[in-house]
Amino acid sequence: QVQLVESGGGLVQPGGSLRLSCTASGSISSINPMGWYRQAPGKQRELVATITSGGSTNYADSVKGRFTISRDNTKNTLYLQMSSLKPEDTAVYYCKGRSSAYVYWGQGTQVTVSS
Repeated sequence: QVQLVESGGGLVQPGGSLRLSCTASGSISSINPMGWYRQAPGKQRELVATITSGGSTNYADSVKGRFTISRDNTKNTLYLQMSSLKPEDTAVYYCKGRSSAYVYWGQGTQVTVSS
């Protein structure tokens, strides 16, 4: 099995940028797809973006044009570049991966957008 560890969260002002990373303890080449999810206080966890091993991406309408998901299989890392951040982007962000036998979740990283 693979462990996923997110990093890069923090406090940022509206309009700012952050890059989240999700580093796996092993190879992610067979984990397909991988994605980012988020959960705001009092709300259900929601999809932010996904990416396949071939590089096909999918985004929630609320983040299209502002967030970019990418993966580097050589570094076993998934990324989420977030720009033009809004207060409503405040949430705990989780990475997720699916293999043929398992579903993996990271422990989450807090992103707070506030002035």
